[in-house]
Amino acid sequence: MDSILVTGNGPLNGQIPIAGAKNACLTLMPATLLSEEPLTLTNAPRLSDIKTMTALLQSLGAEVSALQDGQVIAMSSHDLTSQTADYDIVRKMRASNLVLGPLLARFGQAVVSLPGGCAIGARPMDLHVEGLEALGAEIELKDGYLHAKAPGGLKGAVHEMRFASVGATENIVMAATLAKGTTVLKNAAREPEIVDLVECLRKMGAQISGEGTSTIEIQGVDCLHGATHQVVTDRIELGTYMLAPAICGGEVELLGGRMSLVSSFVEKLEAAGVSVSETEKGLKVARKNGRVRAVDVVTEPFPGFPTDLQAQMMALMCTAEGTSVLEERIFENRFMHAPELTRMGAQIEVHGGTATVTGVEQLKGAPVMATDLRASVSLILAGLAAEGETTVSRVYHLDRGYEHVVRKLEGVGAKIERIKGE
Repeated sequence: MDSILVTGNGPLNGQIPIAGAKNACLTLMPATLLSEEPLTLTNAPRLSDIKTMTALLQSLGAEVSALQDGQVIAMSSHDLTSQTADYDIVRKMRASNLVLGPLLARFGQAVVSLPGGCAIGARPMDLHVEGLEALGAEIELKDGYLHAKAPGGLKGAVHEMRFASVGATENIVMAATLAKGTTVLKNAAREPEIVDLVECLRKMGAQISGEGTSTIEIQGVDCLHGATHQVVTDRIELGTYMLAPAICGGEVELLGGRMSLVSSFVEKLEAAGVSVSETEKGLKVARKNGRVRAVDVVTEPFPGFPTDLQAQMMALMCTAEGTSVLEERIFENRFMHAPELTRMGAQIEVHGGTATVTGVEQLKGAPVMATDLRASVSLILAGLAAEGETTVSRVYHLDRGYEHVVRKLEGVGAKIERIKGE
């Protein structure tokens, strides 16, 4: 199993190109199921999760091809052979459940495994189900699969979600594009990935308004056509690499970055004493004067502080001056990186959904283990600022969400290498 070796090496300087958004691309790919005509995505990230979604769509009979070194994905669902998403693929990635709405809308039926095969309440598929049932779907849970049908087709409705779930918003919006009449989705999620999805669906002929706000209105149409769409910049990769010069010092330009994608995150960085400015090519981040200041963080739905940047922000706070409190309000059990950071000399106390971090002057390199995608990159960031060598094991998580991590960090002066496992 591969590992990554990081050696603390001082300030970072240069440019890092930011890829297309993983979470946007994984949402855009199932949109091909809504139309018989081809859908082409450009600026696609080259990640293992994209390969998993490709395999899922191909298992349904869709044609999916990766072009231009994987940065273009050409898809066609003109001749699907199945409306069943099997557990063997869905269990690998939660985003697989996003085929439910499109299949149901176009074919009037779908059978989709629950992510991880667990009960609805354990992973919030209940919000997806409630929204689709509001559109007239009949959904039954049998043997770990959601059996959905809408014999007379889906019908527009007014529906208010109990929680602003990103995935449920995406599933319901895609389904509503082909429903009869008008759908009004209230308490909708506002993430940039949803705005990107709506822009793509609109290119395909959908009639949607209100994206980026808490109320989205969809006027159903008879059919959607083909389109070409550029995937939005990955705001989580952007925020992650913005933290590299923040934790190490130096000045790095993030190519393709936009302030609007990470505004609440930028507020916290600036409060900590890190400079962020817009350039013609993206965003420039600099830290030149001593340690950063401790700041408190509460994760919230967009436009609040992203839960997917909480682990990386904790790595920065480990070396900050003062004590910070990080409160996780989106996901349970998302502080699994904390014990690994303490192996590097960090001072962290976790109580339920709150972590208290007292900054230390210097972290020390150590062997650590990645527990999930964002935790793995937080340990790499900590290693960049640590004295000596840090070996991060179980880095297969990284390949799900970050392309060419070693190459991108090496390009700005980091001392980092991937060690091949047996």
